[in-house]
Amino acid sequence: MKKIIHTLYIITFAVGCSGDRSITTSDLIRAKDLNGLKTQKEQKLKMLNDLKAELNQINDAISDLDPSEKLALISIFEVKPENFDHYVEIQANIKTRQNVLLYPEYSGTLKMIYVEEGQEVKKGKLLAQIDDAGLKNQLEQLQIQTALSKTTYERTQRLWDQNIGAEMQLLKAKAAYESQLKNIAQLKKQLQRTRILAPFSGTIDEIVSNTGANLLPGQTPVMRIVNLKKMYTEASVPERYLSQIKKGTTATVKIPMLDREYQTTVRQTGNFINPNNRSFRVETPLPNSDEMIKPNLSCRLKINDYSNPEALMIPLRIIKENAVGKKYIFKLNPDGKDQVYRTKQVFIKLGKRSTDKVEILEGIQAGDLLVDEGAIIVENNQRVKNIQ
Repeated sequence: MKKIIHTLYIITFAVGCSGDRSITTSDLIRAKDLNGLKTQKEQKLKMLNDLKAELNQINDAISDLDPSEKLALISIFEVKPENFDHYVEIQANIKTRQNVLLYPEYSGTLKMIYVEEGQEVKKGKLLAQIDDAGLKNQLEQLQIQTALSKTTYERTQRLWDQNIGAEMQLLKAKAAYESQLKNIAQLKKQLQRTRILAPFSGTIDEIVSNTGANLLPGQTPVMRIVNLKKMYTEASVPERYLSQIKKGTTATVKIPMLDREYQTTVRQTGNFINPNNRSFRVETPLPNSDEMIKPNLSCRLKINDYSNPEALMIPLRIIKENAVGKKYIFKLNPDGKDQVYRTKQVFIKLGKRSTDKVEILEGIQAGDLLVDEGAIIVENNQRVKNIQ
């Protein structure tokens, strides 16, 4: 029903406009005449372009007849090659592989702690002792028995060399001696497990267990040792940067909490893409001579993913965009004397950008003069004057 009424309205409108009265834009909008609106738009655009062309002719004639013509004032940006480094900035964590919570390897009572919290220790230093529950006494007794077995075996061997005695006696003496040697070695290993040694040089960060505590292997923590000399950062980088970031790529680490910035390089890139966030792992070493950097601190990692020593960089503020999204700038060509130029609209292709500039890949070349200040108010093919 609505379609029929709308059709009747258009017919009535067409009949009513068949007289001398001209059709206006308001009439077309009320009639919802799409084709008519498109036709009128084309006519208006043609009229506007004709007016602009005529206005340019008038301006050119005025400039020839009136030397004191007032021109739009602009400033000039000259395109020059410059070094450009682009960085990928991501969140990262600070870590160290020498951060270990020590657990006992032997079940027993914590007999003695030989270090204090904050104390620096060397690799292999005895940190704590677990009660051996008589293992040392067993070892001493076994060593005495082994000494006797050795003497017996040596005497039996000498008699055998003189063709005295039975071979079975020699074999029994040898077996007894070798068996006791193995038992000694086994007891020594057990005794070694009652001693907690520093796995690397570092600082005792925390002592968890107290003297007299009952320790269970792999379950009861004793103390934490940390080495802050060998720190590194770890970050997850989006997979689209996989081809740009490699081992040796320069990077910068910024730690907001310490208000510090460090120069470093990528030490390792992961060979696995995380399917959850489509990223790969990147690791960079981090110097820490004063040990102010601590594990698990947050930081910002800036990785240099692109460099061009001859980049053509222009300010972002002078770039304009047309109705279809194409980027362009106004190039300047000399037009007379006294710093007078004529603008020319040039479409450009953008590359990577910095904070306030962007690299231009196509459309301009070194030495070109572009409209800087005043780019918003000028138009194509307009005469302008440079403010020096």
